[in-house]
Amino acid sequence: MRQELLSLPKTLAEDVAKNLVMVAKLLDEDPEKAYGYSRVALRLASRVAAVREAAGFAAYAVGKYSEALAEFRAARRMTGSVELWPVMADCERGLGRPEKAMAMAGEPEVQKLDRAGQVEMRLVAAGARRDMGQPDAAVVTLQGPELASNAVHPWTARLRYAYADALLEVGREDEARDWFAKALEADQGGSTDASDRLAELDGVEFTDALEDADEVEEADEVEETDAAEEVSAAGHDDVADEVIDVDDAGVERPEKG
Repeated sequence: MRQELLSLPKTLAEDVAKNLVMVAKLLDEDPEKAYGYSRVALRLASRVAAVREAAGFAAYAVGKYSEALAEFRAARRMTGSVELWPVMADCERGLGRPEKAMAMAGEPEVQKLDRAGQVEMRLVAAGARRDMGQPDAAVVTLQGPELASNAVHPWTARLRYAYADALLEVGREDEARDWFAKALEADQGGSTDASDRLAELDGVEFTDALEDADEVEEADEVEETDAAEEVSAAGHDDVADEVIDVDDAGVERPEKG
């Protein structure tokens, strides 16, 4: 990216770089803001491949799949790289065209991907199979040496998780539980909710400690209010009793002459 930005005037390059940094920083935590920064960068330097790629990922993150696909295609034309092929295929899924995604999974470009890219393509293809109502085929699609390996890579947890989820869809619950556990073992960065899925399969329910504390506090407040009302009511009863006692005392009053 640095080399691409060097082709721009210095001030412009700095402005574009600042916006791209914000896209990268906000993409996960606030994709809408990241998308906004990407549009600024795109207006400033639409002929820079890194800008088109960043704009594609920002659009993808907010579900603008048609826009994302257009940006990825533009970046690919500029660089000739195939590394965006899997995410381009996933955009086709997002647009409701799983058949197109499956066709892309069989193109020669897939063979040019590195190992991580090929795993990503397999995940997309399995998702497309499920979109097409072929859950058993999705299970088969995810099987391979990467799944069988005990080695842990950045994509291992997601691959195992996807396989567990596919197994669960076809009713193989015991196997699914084992693979969710394996996904959890490999999930060093917390990229999946494998622990929650395991708990769900085991029938374990988690409660929110803060929510429970709020409920206890509310219950205490209700009890205090009830107690105060009882004390107040009792006080009124005592006054009423005193009034009755005075009335019943038969105080003598002087007769009118």
